[in-house]
Amino acid sequence: MISKRAFLGSAAGAAAALFGAKAMPAFADASSYPTHPVRWIVPYAAGGATDVLSRMVCQHLSEALGQTFVVENKPGAGSTIGTQAVIASPADGYTLLLTSTANAINASFDRTLPFDFAKSIAPVAGVARIPLVLVVNNDIPATTVAEFIAYAKANPGKISVGSSGIGTSLHLSGELFKSLAGVNLVHVPYRGSAPGLTDLMSGQIQAMFDNVTSSFELVKAGKIRALGVTTRERSAVLPEVPPISDTLPEYQTSSFYGVGAPHGTPAEVIDRLNRAINAALDDSVIKQRIAELGAIALHGDAAQFGAMMQAETESWRKVVQNSGIHKQG
Repeated sequence: MISKRAFLGSAAGAAAALFGAKAMPAFADASSYPTHPVRWIVPYAAGGATDVLSRMVCQHLSEALGQTFVVENKPGAGSTIGTQAVIASPADGYTLLLTSTANAINASFDRTLPFDFAKSIAPVAGVARIPLVLVVNNDIPATTVAEFIAYAKANPGKISVGSSGIGTSLHLSGELFKSLAGVNLVHVPYRGSAPGLTDLMSGQIQAMFDNVTSSFELVKAGKIRALGVTTRERSAVLPEVPPISDTLPEYQTSSFYGVGAPHGTPAEVIDRLNRAINAALDDSVIKQRIAELGAIALHGDAAQFGAMMQAETESWRKVVQNSGIHKQG
């Protein structure tokens, strides 16, 4: 039997031979990592939940590992710009990527991708999973998922459902719902969740799938109505809202975030980062903030996060294929 460390070491050596020495920088002593600041690339604009969580985790890592972890926002092209920046960086642990559902979706949705994400980014650690919620305008005569489906079937093509953009988890969660419920809903993409929620409250659109992080306060304030969450478990911030799967047993989606590094990053460095990130998720302040956002912390080792990423990629691939929707050009 070969030990895990020996196996990883031999795998790293094989990768170096395949991809070249530049992809596998020499480490005199990985236990000394990090010896200078680390870049944490967030492929989204500043200010959202992803940015908030990243900065909190980075602050903890800076204190725990003795070097500054700097958040850099590189938004654009559905996370592709930020992802490419990390892929092109040295595989030395000093450039990290906030991975997300977008990476899992784009693997099949975006046929123009100049990279294979699974082969280009090594999984490091999970951060959080966020349930989505089906919310409707208060004038819609439905208080349950079953009633909404019945209303949609009685009004085919007359109900507009907003999302944060084509190919996002919000959009494809709606497409999966349409398929399983057998309803005809009109998709209306927005540049982000906020403008969609504004139009939902005013009645410009009638429904929306949204992350609970950005919608639960509006629900609690009575400005919109929540019908069902997309996970099989109820959300801690919307405990009274049942899962959509109670009505559509096969239905399940969510958004997730984690950390990746360029393929070829030394296993010892990934392990050190993984342990530090898991410790950050156990920090009382970070735990409270994650709970306040309606998110669920994702603990586990790098292999477990990698397996989850693979499962998510395959799950979204089925949704994309079933919908027949792909990025154009």
